Amino acid sequence: MTDTDRPHPYPDALGPDAEPAPHPLLAPVLGLLGTWTGRGRGGYPSLDEDFAYEQEVAFSHDGRPFLRYEARAWLVDGDGAPLRPSARESGWWRLQPEGRVEALITQPTGIAEIAVGRADGTAVDLATHGVALAPTAKQVDATRRRYTLADPDTLDFVHDLAAVGLPLQHHLGVRLRRTG
Repeated sequence: MTDTDRPHPYPDALGPDAEPAPHPLLAPVLGLLGTWTGRGRGGYPSLDEDFAYEQEVAFSHDGRPFLRYEARAWLVDGDGAPLRPSARESGWWRLQPEGRVEALITQPTGIAEIAVGRADGTAVDLATHGVALAPTAKQVDATRRRYTLADPDTLDFVHDLAAVGLPLQHHLGVRLRRTG
């Protein structure tokens, strides 16, 4: 058996009932586990016009008090046909006692964020603690991300952004449906 034929000994679980069992500190974010997709709207004063996009977000764990996070988006036209790839990011949410969250989020555009906040079982609110930029990355000073479970299969995401010399303001909003 080669290494590529061998199953991973510690697979990620995408749902609260999947193996491995979730760490107790994950309790306030268990409702997020799985894959979510949806269509949203975005804009920012430095952009020529607002835009429509689709997004896929996945949350998983491996039994430790960390949530693996991955998101990707693509622009769509008025009929929902894909136009081109857009944002992509991945990272880890570190769950602490009393629902505290420390999130590390990286983007291929050269932006690495550390955000802190809280999770209460139905919502997660994260705000910038620090931003590191690659030398050629766009200037980003702060973000705020809010994930709200409208019901067990509907997740609303709102992303505020302070970038390119502009203050923190609305950037993205999407309603996601559980797909896996």
